[in-house]
Amino acid sequence: MALPSLLLVVAALAGGVRPPGARNLTLAVVLPEHNLSYAWAWPRVGPAVALAMEALGRALPVDLRFVSSELDGACSEYLAPLRAVDLKLYHDPDLLLGPGCVYPAASVARFASHWRLPLLTAGAVASGFSAKSEHYRTLVRTGPSAPKLGEFVVMLHGHFNWTARAALLYLDARTDDRPHYFTIEGVFEALQGSNLSVQHQVYAREPGGPEQATHFIRANGRKTSQTGLPRPLGGIRRVRTLLMGFEVQQIWWGKTVVYICGPLEMLHEILLQAQRENLTNGDYVFFYLDVFGESLRAGPTRSMGRPWQDNRTREQAQALREAFQTVLVITYREPPNPEYQEFQNRLLIRAREDFGVELAPSLMNLIAGCFYDGILLYAEVLNETIQEGGTREDGLRIVEKMQGRRYRGVTGLVVMDKNNDRETDFVLWAMGDLVSGDFQPAAHYSGAEKQIWWTGRPIPWVKGVPPLDNPPCAFDMDDPSCDKTPLSTLAIVALGTGITFIMFGVSSFLIFRKLMLEKELASMLWRIRWEELQFGNSERCHKGAGSRLTLSLRGSSYGSLMTAHGKYQIFANTGHFKGNVVAIKHVNKKRIELTRQVLFELKHMRDVQFNHLTRFIGACIDPPNICIVTEYCPRGSLQDILENDSINLDWMFRYSLINDLVKGMAFLHNSIIASHGSLKSSNCVVDSRFVLKITDYGLASFRSTAEPDDSHALYAKKLWTAPELLSGNPLPTTGMQKADVYSFGIILQEIALRSGPFYLEGLDLSPKEIVQKVRNGQRPYFRPSIDRTQLNEELVLLMERCWAQDPAERPDFGQIKGFIRRFNKEGGTSILDNLLLRMEQYANNLEKLVEERTQAYLEEKRKAEALLYQILPHSVAEQLKRGETVQAEAFDSVTIYFSDIVGFTALSAESTPMQVVTLLNDLYTCFDAIIDNFDVYKVETIGDAYMVVSGLPGRNGQRHAPEIARMALALLDAVSSFRIRHRPHDQLRLRIGVHTGPVCAGVVGLKMPRYCLFGDTVNTASRMESNGQALKIHVSSTTKDALDELGCFQLELRGDVEMKGKGKMRTYWLLGERKGPAGLL
Repeated sequence: MALPSLLLVVAALAGGVRPPGARNLTLAVVLPEHNLSYAWAWPRVGPAVALAMEALGRALPVDLRFVSSELDGACSEYLAPLRAVDLKLYHDPDLLLGPGCVYPAASVARFASHWRLPLLTAGAVASGFSAKSEHYRTLVRTGPSAPKLGEFVVMLHGHFNWTARAALLYLDARTDDRPHYFTIEGVFEALQGSNLSVQHQVYAREPGGPEQATHFIRANGRKTSQTGLPRPLGGIRRVRTLLMGFEVQQIWWGKTVVYICGPLEMLHEILLQAQRENLTNGDYVFFYLDVFGESLRAGPTRSMGRPWQDNRTREQAQALREAFQTVLVITYREPPNPEYQEFQNRLLIRAREDFGVELAPSLMNLIAGCFYDGILLYAEVLNETIQEGGTREDGLRIVEKMQGRRYRGVTGLVVMDKNNDRETDFVLWAMGDLVSGDFQPAAHYSGAEKQIWWTGRPIPWVKGVPPLDNPPCAFDMDDPSCDKTPLSTLAIVALGTGITFIMFGVSSFLIFRKLMLEKELASMLWRIRWEELQFGNSERCHKGAGSRLTLSLRGSSYGSLMTAHGKYQIFANTGHFKGNVVAIKHVNKKRIELTRQVLFELKHMRDVQFNHLTRFIGACIDPPNICIVTEYCPRGSLQDILENDSINLDWMFRYSLINDLVKGMAFLHNSIIASHGSLKSSNCVVDSRFVLKITDYGLASFRSTAEPDDSHALYAKKLWTAPELLSGNPLPTTGMQKADVYSFGIILQEIALRSGPFYLEGLDLSPKEIVQKVRNGQRPYFRPSIDRTQLNEELVLLMERCWAQDPAERPDFGQIKGFIRRFNKEGGTSILDNLLLRMEQYANNLEKLVEERTQAYLEEKRKAEALLYQILPHSVAEQLKRGETVQAEAFDSVTIYFSDIVGFTALSAESTPMQVVTLLNDLYTCFDAIIDNFDVYKVETIGDAYMVVSGLPGRNGQRHAPEIARMALALLDAVSSFRIRHRPHDQLRLRIGVHTGPVCAGVVGLKMPRYCLFGDTVNTASRMESNGQALKIHVSSTTKDALDELGCFQLELRGDVEMKGKGKMRTYWLLGERKGPAGLL
């Protein structure tokens, strides 16, 4: 059952873990107690309620309260509401079940709506409950209803193109709940809503009733009102009176389509009268609304599936059998899932053991199953409501959450519409076997999918085709074409002459066509000589026109099929024919006998042209090089694409591939070739525009099996083969088409899961074992695994229908095309639409990508400029960015700073390289942070040497000397507190030299350009540093003169110092700076 999560969550309400004050769920039932003629009688429904309570287990304990709503064996619209009021007053239920009869349900539903109490029923079929007004807002119908029957009928009218009129005949004795009236009411409102002219007549059981019915079919019934079916006629008129009453009406008001709802005896009487009046000649069709299929069950006087059998005379029995050829029976559809069969068996056992009632398998048990699913649906929604903070008293909230709900129950897929009415499935029965007269299913209608699935068994129309809305001369005898006046002699002669000329023309055309056909067969336009095919080495094939895949944007939905070695895959034997790359498939035959059949096959292959079929170019029959030449699709087969994990296929593209495949197969089935016979994903290829095309079709005379009968490759190819083909029995063309549908179902699963053909979760079987299990055909049928949680429910249903065991239950590709169009509303129906959508998505992705790349580029540009500004001065970097040549520039006066570390060589020898690197990084990071506070430019660092200049590249007048002086004092002060990580107790001894003078500056080098200073000033500054002392600032006399102009720096004469290459120079020690007004610049 389909409520795994429910039992876990609601378990808090059970046993010892129930919250304080929690009470059991109270379920009140208002149903007939004894009358088993009702499908919703308590002995029929009670076992299902008990089974539902067992399914819930102790997770949701239920107190059951039952009262009867019948009076004297019939549903009572007076007793039911009284019983419901008592139940509400004394038991305060959480959920009401029933009633099933319409009138009691209407009364109880009004009370339930007022109480805001959910009312769940599988009966109450009337159309009046569909519009959930204020009176019926808490009513939930989990069983069939009349409006759903009307929807099916409207689709039948659309299928057979009946758009003009219809007639309704029904029994309405008004002694009970009027079941026939309310059943046919849904048909009436649906047809009238489709703008059909609908007439209706109440059938009279008195003498003259059948004659009155057949006359109503022929003549004009009363006009319909817009509010629904009328009340029954007051009194029954005889045939003569009826004829007189309609003698002024026009005959053309006859109705082609007739719906009959009533007992089987009523249908027999009407058909016998219709047979006497020649209304069963094929101009009329009679639909018998027997929703529970009682007429198709075996009875005392009839066999199963033979509703025409009755205890009548031989002549009447034969007349009934002939008349029933024009009858189509509509019933509910028995759920085909195994869970329902198991449920029905348990239901019958519980009914016998607990209720003492012996029930038989029938469609009436469907109602019990609907009650069962309804109770579990309520429990599931109640659980969600409680999880969201609600309570079981929130009846309106619970009912609203049921709307649009889809889940799997014992009766199959349960789909609730927006009015809380369940979608219903129906079966259309026809006399499928005219020899035995047995009625067989002709079509199945799925209410959830709004689709009719035809079984493939033809309906035995009397005239070979469905009756028309306006059969010629059937109703309007005033039409001139219906005039039976004999022709004159002249007219006969003229007619004969015209016929002679027409016959001569037709004969001439046929002869000419025959001659042209023979000429075309003899010309063998398809033939290709082996010498006309050109082959080269693999490199030439790669460089040929389109034998490889083009690269797509990384991260898009469509990838390239590139091998691990960086080469493109070639998916077929290729060659060149007339300058084009073609696919060449060699045939494992020694020679081909050109019989007339083979010539026609080759002609048909040339004639078949379609966008989703690979184009047949020709064939070579020169032994031993026998091959078939077709269009080459460079992106490989569908199987190659699906098995390539590097390609990310989104669902839009998957649906596009499926759509292409369906279009191709639909065209192929409607062509002269009629079927494929070997459809598989490897026979579906994709061209350069990602359009799927079908290949390897037709030319049965060329096909051969190269693999041994028991080879692994042979069984791997049979994974797509239908069971009826695996058995080896020859099939007609229609059978081969249904086999193609089975293969399509396997491909569909392959596209959806991308896990290979015939994927089986948790099983590791060889292809031979899989094929043998499929061939055995034992229930449950062996089919691939489906992950329902990850796939669209409609797509899963389509797969299951396509690989149904009975070929008649599989849809054709025309139906599949409509089915895919419905649940893939986002996908375009044409190649152009799909391509435009793909290009639009591609353009949007490109815009976003360009924006992201632009932002990334600007960020990288900012980082590059920041790095450039750190390497070169800002003004120089700007010139380089503009593409200008940086010219060397002379500066009259700048101040240069040099410093190094005393004892650095010894310190380096005693330290590891990493420790030295850490030391210098810490020191220069500290220095760099300090010099940012001054108008200086850091020129370079070499080892422990640190060089800074002020006055260039930006000139700052006379401020360069004090800027360097203050910076040097700041650096010296920072060194006094600087600690070496690996030698924290050692003092770092910095030695500083400063000199002022003229320099020349410029950029040197191209690969790693550097901004360098040239001139004697640089050498002098270096000498000032090398001849200085640790933890002192050594300045030249020129620097001292520049600082004296400010009068705020303390300097001490060192004396004359001998310097290499300079001789004796008078130098000074910079001690500090005086604070005060004189020190301000």
